[in-house]
Amino acid sequence: MKITDILSQETMILSLKATSKEAAIDEMIVKLADEGKINDVSLFKSEIMKREQESSTGIGDGIAMPHAKTKAVNTPTVVFAKSEAGLDYDSLDGQPAHLFFMIAATDGANQTHLETLAALSRLLIHPDFVAKLRNAKTTQEVVDLFDQEQGATEAEKGVTPQNNEAPFVVAVTACPTGIAHTYMAEDALKNKAKEMGVDIRVETNGSDGAKNKLTADEIERANGVIVAADKKVEMARFDGKHVLETPVSDGIRKPEELINKAIAQEAPVYHHSGEKDSGASDGKRVSIGSRIYKDLMNGISHMLPFVVGGGILLAFSFLLEQYFPQAKTLTDMLGAISGSETGAFMFLIPILSGFIAMSIADRPGLMPGMVGGLLAATSNAGFLGGLLAGFLAGYVVLGLKVLFSKMPKTLEGLKPILIYPVLGLLITGGLMYLIFDPIFANINTFLVDQLQSLGTANAVILGTVLGGMMAIDMGGPFNKAAYTFAIGVFTTTGNTDGAFMAAVMAGGMVPPLAIAMATTIFKKKFTSDERQAGLTNYVLGLSFITEGAIPFAAADPLRVITSCVLGSAIAGGLTQFWHINVPAPHGGIFVVGLANHAFLFLLAILIGTVISGLLYGFWKKEI
Repeated sequence: MKITDILSQETMILSLKATSKEAAIDEMIVKLADEGKINDVSLFKSEIMKREQESSTGIGDGIAMPHAKTKAVNTPTVVFAKSEAGLDYDSLDGQPAHLFFMIAATDGANQTHLETLAALSRLLIHPDFVAKLRNAKTTQEVVDLFDQEQGATEAEKGVTPQNNEAPFVVAVTACPTGIAHTYMAEDALKNKAKEMGVDIRVETNGSDGAKNKLTADEIERANGVIVAADKKVEMARFDGKHVLETPVSDGIRKPEELINKAIAQEAPVYHHSGEKDSGASDGKRVSIGSRIYKDLMNGISHMLPFVVGGGILLAFSFLLEQYFPQAKTLTDMLGAISGSETGAFMFLIPILSGFIAMSIADRPGLMPGMVGGLLAATSNAGFLGGLLAGFLAGYVVLGLKVLFSKMPKTLEGLKPILIYPVLGLLITGGLMYLIFDPIFANINTFLVDQLQSLGTANAVILGTVLGGMMAIDMGGPFNKAAYTFAIGVFTTTGNTDGAFMAAVMAGGMVPPLAIAMATTIFKKKFTSDERQAGLTNYVLGLSFITEGAIPFAAADPLRVITSCVLGSAIAGGLTQFWHINVPAPHGGIFVVGLANHAFLFLLAILIGTVISGLLYGFWKKEI
């Protein structure tokens, strides 16, 4: 079926008279009623407005697509309308809408009609085609444009990864009616991924059900998952993956941003609240190392907001104490909110342990994991004890699940409310209190003593390694390992020693700043989009957000990573050579005032940035 079979000249309005959103909807509904396409104007309008309340169908770029699927429709039809002046349609980009496609689908629309509507939606992603529509003067021109475009471009049914070296993302798109936005988001994501050199597979949850369904192997291999949906989709299969949940309109308007976040794994790890789907796996085993890493990252990702929020407020309290001693009340308040005795820092180890355990054993592991972490924190077992508590609690609860798996079904309700919490807490808490806390307290004390007694040469070597690790994967396991080590030392030795925080903060700030510098100095070697992203990296780098360099590293890994690791390692080593301390676990440029040698700290970052930026700039090939 051709698009013009449901978008005919009889249902076009080339000069829309309406000047408001509701008036435009009413004018198009009148056209449908006049042509006998709907049998109940009130019901159809109520369904159209119901969809608008969920989110505006003004998708931006001058296009609006109000749509409804209801028994009030006699024949699947699309009204095309055009407003030369444009009108305020509450569009997502805030701009006036000029082109309108009102989609009327029958309650039992057949497969052919649904596929035709999907094809229509996909065409509107292409700016050149939209521009031609805006310039069309007659209804025949509009018909000819759709006939030509439909014959020339048939949207793909999913993109199978072709390059094993490229980042790989999977996505699901779905809107409440499953007619238009579902397929527009699909095409926007695929087109942008192709531009970015990213492999992608997109599953659509339209009116005709799930199409191009993701396989368990694809989900397992993906760097991240994008769920651009305004309705429920099957989520259990994404258990343990970084899942970015967002409205379907973002899939249309912000595909590059979503893909970058998925690649950088900026979204939280998703945990299914119930039992995993039996069909969610194809039998492929996950390696022990991958499983441990996933569980550890779940704990760290949930801990980081406490580190960032508490760390920056703690830094402000230090600044006030140093420069405004008269503001004692405010200083005390900030210290209480952020500190390790009453505030955010008190939760670091319990949160780390609890969410490691939850990653292993689902919700029943959370409580014993958090209590085990709290015991580790209060007994001076520190981060090492907290890590053990998380894994111990998780596997204790898993063992209990196996042990009580044969209980009668009538007693199933006792497991989550009695057996798992009581026995899980007793076993985990007992083992931590009697055995592991004393052992790790002694180990922790020994390690702290050794770190504090390091000579300059050894400290420089360690600072160089930590700084370089921050740039190896820019937010991945090496980066997180270095940062977690520095946090562990920071929280254990107290606020007087931030030496290794200085090394990782300098190492983490260099990559985005170096990218920004290279795009500024070597402009001819970068596209306009890359130069724009480079400007953003100035802000990200100064804020200690290393992930800003990831898109550049993904596009040119050898040059970017090599250059950044060298500069970050030098910056980290210099902080130790100059004996720099930064008693704040986050904040970047905003906590420089806390450093004991603020000028030298900035100089270390500048030297690392210049080395990385120049090396990358000279090394990069001309466009």
